[in-house]
Amino acid sequence: MDRRQKKSREAIFNAFASLLSKKNYNQISVQEIIDTADVGRTTFYAHFETKDYLLKDLCEELFGHIIDTAMGLPHGHDHYSCGNTADSVFLHLLRHLQENDRHILELLSSQNNDLFLKYFKSNLKKLIISQYAQKGLLKNAKLPEDYLINHITSSFVETVSWWLSLDMKESPEQITEYFIATIEPIL
Repeated sequence: MDRRQKKSREAIFNAFASLLSKKNYNQISVQEIIDTADVGRTTFYAHFETKDYLLKDLCEELFGHIIDTAMGLPHGHDHYSCGNTADSVFLHLLRHLQENDRHILELLSSQNNDLFLKYFKSNLKKLIISQYAQKGLLKNAKLPEDYLINHITSSFVETVSWWLSLDMKESPEQITEYFIATIEPIL
């Protein structure tokens, strides 16, 4: 992707995030995104087939960044480097949520968040596979690996939901500690 394409894609992401801070996902039209990003319809569709694909790519970008960071690849910000432990990926994600990166909180708390949760869970599963399963950390003779991946994913989503319901009064570090203490016995 050349510099111009990256700039257009970033403008679309920023426009989408800006609109999410003002209205629910289902109330945002592609035309509003195009107008806010100041790009043409052709440019939008060159990057994203639909608004749903934009949402999917937004989620994949966030999780891709976290996976890259966990694998020691360049990630653009030093303060999210949380060490090499697998639990750091959860802390990293919680810090992005706390900062409301790309207005992700609006998506999580939206009344119509089913599609976002589907993408969020799908990417979270990839993260858990890369940071736990592939490193041999999901070895529990009593439970199948795919069950553990699903359980950890669902548990983390519920943890985030609980944290949001309390207006994120606890720090990401504290929530990570709670979460790891919860899943540790099943690993």
